[in-house]
Amino acid sequence: MSVPLTVLSEDEQLFRQSCRSFAEERIRPLVRKMDDDARLEPSIIPQLFELGLMGIHIPEEFGGAAGSFFMSVLAVEEISRVDASFGVFIDVQNTLVNNAIMRWANDEQKRKYLPLLAKELVGAYALSEAGSGSDAFALACRATDKGDYFVLNGRKLWITNAIEAGLFIVFANVNPEQGYKGITAFLVEHDFPGFSVGKKEDKLGIRASSTCELILEDCRVPKSNVLGEIGKGYKIAIETLNEGRIGIGAQMVGIAQGSWEYGAAYSKERKAFGKPLAEFQAIQFQLAETATQIEAARLMVYNAARLKDAKIDFLKEAAMAKYFSSQVAEHVTSLVVEFYGGYGYTKDYPAEKYFRDSKIGKIYEGTSYMQLQTIAKYLLR
Repeated sequence: MSVPLTVLSEDEQLFRQSCRSFAEERIRPLVRKMDDDARLEPSIIPQLFELGLMGIHIPEEFGGAAGSFFMSVLAVEEISRVDASFGVFIDVQNTLVNNAIMRWANDEQKRKYLPLLAKELVGAYALSEAGSGSDAFALACRATDKGDYFVLNGRKLWITNAIEAGLFIVFANVNPEQGYKGITAFLVEHDFPGFSVGKKEDKLGIRASSTCELILEDCRVPKSNVLGEIGKGYKIAIETLNEGRIGIGAQMVGIAQGSWEYGAAYSKERKAFGKPLAEFQAIQFQLAETATQIEAARLMVYNAARLKDAKIDFLKEAAMAKYFSSQVAEHVTSLVVEFYGGYGYTKDYPAEKYFRDSKIGKIYEGTSYMQLQTIAKYLLR
């Protein structure tokens, strides 16, 4: 199933193909082992930097590829088509960390961190806690002003890229009495005293992606590492996640596409009652229906990304894209497991991994119910 060429410029088509070739040649042979080991292959990470996939829309003056947000979406989709763990790895780097720093950092912070993020430094985004998931601003992590620096205390949970990251955007409250108006974003380096990475979660899907607890025990953060303004962390968090949801939509489209391709190929190989499954009208209709759903999800994601690049309000479209693409990914991957029959329930074939990987789409960076709430507010206001 191909994307209409009219959707992409020539440069975007070439970029998409380079991402696909890299994923097929370098990542696909490692997918099964990474899933079994629950660990990203370390040798791939420098290659992602060399290819420019970790700093896609960082400006050239900081060593980035100076691409568009839309190109980040293409990369996430193509890598996720082969492996969703590396898909979210580059997604967090580009749509959350790089994006937030480019938008909210001061000139000194940009000069210090963007060149590193483009060439060698992995980033992570630390908002969630045990008691603050969908209610993202019920933060227990505290930041105490000590003059030249802040002292952070608390724990973060479900932090993607935690093991590989050297820089974390950490949200903490400097004035709990003011509620969300006290939330502030900090640029926390892995080697700061009092900072450590805790337990790695043993997950259902995207198993190779590191999802860990962060522990801050009297962690000293210089005041020069406040991202944006003190008390403006809620704004940074909301606006960055709105953009990040487009990336998760792209991840779900990639998962659905990769799974569909396996299902379509297997339907031509597996025989029942003397002929391939693909010759049965019921199978043909299911393949056609799911291909249409994937294309619809893809174009919703692309539309949201184009709006973002054009600086047009995209919040409703981003919520719709994430909601719909995660629904499609779960449906398609479940159906492909059934195409494989009993084999689909085993790890001998890739169908079950795509199914497991798809589930997270309804949960992280805003659950499906939170997306519906956002959409409804826009429609009814």
